[in-house]
Amino acid sequence: MLLLVDAGNTRIKWALVDATAGLDQLGRWSAFGSLGHAEVGTLARAWQGVQISRALLSNVAGAALRQGLEAALAAATTTALRPAHIDWFASTPLLGGVRNGYRNPAQLGCDRFASVIGAHALFPQQALIVATCGTATTVDALSADGIFVGGMILPGLGLMASSLASNTAQLPQVAHSLSLSQMFADNTDAAIAAGCIAAQAGAIERAVAAHAQLHAAVQCVLAGGAAAYIAPQLRVPHQIVDNLVLIGLQVVALQAADSDPSC
Repeated sequence: MLLLVDAGNTRIKWALVDATAGLDQLGRWSAFGSLGHAEVGTLARAWQGVQISRALLSNVAGAALRQGLEAALAAATTTALRPAHIDWFASTPLLGGVRNGYRNPAQLGCDRFASVIGAHALFPQQALIVATCGTATTVDALSADGIFVGGMILPGLGLMASSLASNTAQLPQVAHSLSLSQMFADNTDAAIAAGCIAAQAGAIERAVAAHAQLHAAVQCVLAGGAAAYIAPQLRVPHQIVDNLVLIGLQVVALQAADSDPSC
């Protein structure tokens, strides 16, 4: 089995996938989990007894969480993983069918790189805007032939709301009730939510419009926890894809397994 881990700024998501599966099985997991950073110590129990041949981990949450993940892998004693088969995903100039156009390719966040790899595999030969709506919102452009052009980063929906000192715990409930007909809210909490969602949607729509100047058709792909709140406000065609980072890791892991029979 291949173990995939997406350690984001807020949560850790992991999946187990058959190492013999093809790219037509993207996003189909043998097992899946999602937990907060504080629960990293419980992962050893979740993975114990699973015959893991390779682990591919993406971590943007810092050294302490990496240590926790390493400890969880070590504690899952039945995995018998060799160090050579534990890989920390990093951005490179070319991987998974995507050419990294960042001025310094290694500077691109590994989660962003994994996301565009996953999106390119799901929507081949299409120009893409990939918007990941999490703690931060990233909006990235990919050409139809797999060149990562670049992107933008802005505060995520929750960060935008919290900067205005609102009761952000109520944001999901407020966001659910909004529609395009309620652009101008009649109370402060709803007005903050409406403004934040409009800002997020506006950034994504501007990115699609700019990318469309160079490509005849642009597919907009949304991922992340806040995608469900932003998507109804978009005036461009779009598709929500869950766990896009894990899908990108799956692409890379399966390609590595194909090139290494020992996996």
